[in-house]
Amino acid sequence: MTDTDITRTHTHRAPVLAEGDSSAGIAHARDVTRAFVDGLTPAPAAGTAETLALVVSELTTNALRYGGGRYTLELTATADALHAAVSDPSPAPPRERTPDLNGGTGGFGWPMVRHLTSMVTVTPGPGQGKTVHARLRRRPRFVDS
Repeated sequence: MTDTDITRTHTHRAPVLAEGDSSAGIAHARDVTRAFVDGLTPAPAAGTAETLALVVSELTTNALRYGGGRYTLELTATADALHAAVSDPSPAPPRERTPDLNGGTGGFGWPMVRHLTSMVTVTPGPGQGKTVHARLRRRPRFVDS
């Protein structure tokens, strides 16, 4: 009898792109994100799709509200991490605000994004706008012995 070696490989997927210019685009971005994560092999840890969908929801909401009314989302994955990049036409970076605990005007999203991700960067472009890059660690469901 021979021994069998099992090799786990990560499939490489082309980046997934989505665009939106209305509040309906936020739900679409979440759906695209969940489908993207669900299609990864090996699958990330349980809850990763929902965490990334929440991050994408916050970033696309901010792009629509404060970034010029439209966004482009790009999703990519490496063996170690999941990446979401949200671009909008405004050059202004996200700003920290004191969360409004009484009036419901927000202020929770940007701190939440920074807490849920392993890294967030803001870069200029495309054009006059900016891109917010968010990275989540990829935790495989299996443990190698």
